[in-house]
Amino acid sequence: MIEIIGPLKQGAVTPGGKPVPLQKQLIERLQQAILAGRLPAGASLPASRLLAAELGVSRNTVVIAYDHLLAQGYVLADRRGTRVSPLSSHTSGAGVRQDAVAAEVAYAARLAPFSAIAPHSGTTAVLTPGTPALDRFPLAAWRRSLERAMERALPDLLGYGVPAGEPALREAIATHLRMARGVRCDGSQVVITEGAQEALNLCVSLLTNPGDVAWVEDPGYRGAKAAFNLGDLKTVPMRVDQEGMAVPPEAWRDGPPKLIYTSPAHQYPTGAVLSVARRLELIAQARRAGAWLIEDDYDGEFRHTGEPIASMQGLVPDAPVLYVGSFSKTMFPALRIGFVVLPRSMVAQTQIALQELLRGGHRLEQVALANFIEAGEFGRHLGRMRRLYRERQQALREALAVHFEPAQILGGNCGMHLTLRLPPDISDRAVVELAQQQRINARALSGFALQPCDEDNGLVIGYGNTPAEQIAAAVGTLALCVSEVAGAARGGRRGVKATEHASRSNQ
Repeated sequence: MIEIIGPLKQGAVTPGGKPVPLQKQLIERLQQAILAGRLPAGASLPASRLLAAELGVSRNTVVIAYDHLLAQGYVLADRRGTRVSPLSSHTSGAGVRQDAVAAEVAYAARLAPFSAIAPHSGTTAVLTPGTPALDRFPLAAWRRSLERAMERALPDLLGYGVPAGEPALREAIATHLRMARGVRCDGSQVVITEGAQEALNLCVSLLTNPGDVAWVEDPGYRGAKAAFNLGDLKTVPMRVDQEGMAVPPEAWRDGPPKLIYTSPAHQYPTGAVLSVARRLELIAQARRAGAWLIEDDYDGEFRHTGEPIASMQGLVPDAPVLYVGSFSKTMFPALRIGFVVLPRSMVAQTQIALQELLRGGHRLEQVALANFIEAGEFGRHLGRMRRLYRERQQALREALAVHFEPAQILGGNCGMHLTLRLPPDISDRAVVELAQQQRINARALSGFALQPCDEDNGLVIGYGNTPAEQIAAAVGTLALCVSEVAGAARGGRRGVKATEHASRSNQ
């Protein structure tokens, strides 16, 4: 047996310096021998006294090891002794190569579209869309809110909470939305979620069945497409123009939807504002078709010119609109608190479903956030960030004017990003790949489109996480990446033309 499992080592230690008991060594050696096929199914193990004498250990060490293997099913024990169990042929018998390559994971077909999305450099890179100025967040005020929550409510907050979220936070959000966003709601309609993405997933779970039709903006937010895809919905792209989502009249007749996703206050990534005429038309048509609208108030708090754009949900009473938001942009992404405001008609009907779908976590953070809002800290923080982002956007516009003249820039009245259109012959994805090597995290506009066209070629450039004094240099580097891709494209075209010329000459 010692030839099969090797000798045990007195005083053996782990890489971290912890001692390894002899019985643990013996258990692991026997398991490895069985899994590798050196001890095949049906092989008899030596009696405990004999193996103890051979290994130079106490009999009790061997008995403990055998009992452990028996409990896990590696061995069988009866009157004939201890024998190796018949394990799966994939893990025993002929042996298993320790360096065998793992089989490719067969993911669900609904995940196939995600493979085309390129990874990005993360939030530490400059010009990252959707990332706020984390270094300007008022940590001292947030710490005080956390301490108040801990002083007043522990240990009760350590248990499960109300599935829809802490009542104090739901009321605080409802009050803020009524005043700042024109949303018609009270706390009973607010459901707290794990960020905006869970809010979108919840809308899909509550209101659709597999195969239902859903409309999304194109180009548009990838998270909405992911939620619809994971719900096995038939996702239909609707083009976006300067007035937001443009729905052809025949679409309501030919393929009426169950869900419609739109970001009316600040469309992502084009920055368009959905006109009031289209908002009212969407609401009216949705009512006729029995459809529901998801209003994602992306970046709606950061309006840079004029008065804030009010919500679509508050335009008319009892609109068939589910209003979705989060604190990832207004506070910080790691908070992972979002919400959905349900239509009043849905509140009573969804109570049982919400109890099954949600568990009411992050209670301490929810109570702290309620205090942060009620104390006025949230409003003051928003005011500071609006001023900061206006300054950073102006720096970005000036840099783009220097390095990309002439430039077609989309958006700008709201949010934390601008979108720069590129000529169709300059691959935005190639530019982004080069830029990421320089820690510049602009995104490819074409990556946001389900059905990309020439006008969907461009760069989505964030300024929220980049100080104004760093923007000019970063845009200069981005311009060099564009020039390099453009040069490669021109060289490729010259090569094609030369080949065609040589071919004609030889004819």
